[in-house]
Amino acid sequence: MPSVAIKLYSVFFKLFLRRRLQSRLQSLSSDQSPTTSTSSFGVSSRPEESTAPANPSFASDGVATKDIHIDPLTSISIRIFLPDPSRLSASAPPVRRNSFPSQPHPVAPSPPSDLNRRSSFDVTAAYNGYLPTADARKRVGSIRLPVIIQFHGGAFVTGSSDSAANDLFCRRIAKLCEAIVIAVGYRLAPESRYPAPFEDGFKVINWIAKQANLAGFGKSVGSMDPFGASLVEPWLAAHADPSRCVLLGVSSGANIADYVARKVLESRNFVEPVRVVAQVLMYPFFIGTAPTQSELKLANSYFYDKQMCILAWKLFLPENEFSLDHLAANPLVPGRGPPLKCMPPTLTIVAEHDWMKDRAIAYSEALRKVNVDAPVLEYKDAVHEFATLDILLKTPQSQACAEDVAIWVKKYISTRGHEMSY
Repeated sequence: MPSVAIKLYSVFFKLFLRRRLQSRLQSLSSDQSPTTSTSSFGVSSRPEESTAPANPSFASDGVATKDIHIDPLTSISIRIFLPDPSRLSASAPPVRRNSFPSQPHPVAPSPPSDLNRRSSFDVTAAYNGYLPTADARKRVGSIRLPVIIQFHGGAFVTGSSDSAANDLFCRRIAKLCEAIVIAVGYRLAPESRYPAPFEDGFKVINWIAKQANLAGFGKSVGSMDPFGASLVEPWLAAHADPSRCVLLGVSSGANIADYVARKVLESRNFVEPVRVVAQVLMYPFFIGTAPTQSELKLANSYFYDKQMCILAWKLFLPENEFSLDHLAANPLVPGRGPPLKCMPPTLTIVAEHDWMKDRAIAYSEALRKVNVDAPVLEYKDAVHEFATLDILLKTPQSQACAEDVAIWVKKYISTRGHEMSY
């Protein structure tokens, strides 16, 4: 059973979150058009959420971060987590086809002298002086890292890509997987309802594909637009291999990850060279009209009980579309997109004391029936968000979960395969 401290924290957590959700519902009830309006800009974080400042250089853990707004028409932002190239294993994978350009730092044609600009592909300029050692300078040109696209949790209503808890979790994943992690700051409900966060997730895929194509284009025509702004994100141009992308979703973020995986399958020719080779669904936020055994037995479980989650779904889904069997809510309803047999390998993480676990397990079983590699890892004495919630991030179980994820993911992001398998 969870410790007494976790039980007490859960009580206060649920009281605080329930009051927040109910207040948002009440504020919407007084709005003239609460159920149909979707803000094109919206919000991707809230003032009451703790935020970790972006580090201007490689931190003591060997990971540097950068925050970017990728769409001027919305509030979509990302935080990039780049592990220090000088600390990576000696067997780092070589450049593959369909990746960013094999020469990561080509020298663009020199701009007019009066502009006095450097190419964004210059090694020093790309890192803004972040490279800590001469050895790192020698190695950055040959290392290509897979990309993990991460979607935070928070019941579609709370959470952010740059919160302290999400920052620590993404740093851990970046180091263990030796991969670039892109944490997505998607728009939140009720300001932006379905399908806004799902569309935001797919926009990030399109942005990564655009970055890859621009990086190749920049080799011949330069890396500046007519106004002198950098077109190419230098960290990705220098190190990312978009042909090895993994989607990682936490709670409600898992719903987004699964949607994005389907959209990539449908739009494969339009997102080249991005390839989704696997996805990780951590205690997905699935629900349905017909209750499962875990929903009946654990409806009042820790942190996110069933009634509270239904409130969140009411805030997220437009009123005229509200249904617990909505395509965004129930993974096994028909008409969700491509056949399950086309889905990428999918690792599902569930917790023993989480009422949502049975539906996640059922989805994994459906994938296995059509020969998709879809293992389930159930953690004993664990609660919803046991590996990502701020109070639980430093527990041994949280660390073990991140290590398990890395072991499985490396089977699909390694250029040589990986000997460890579940």
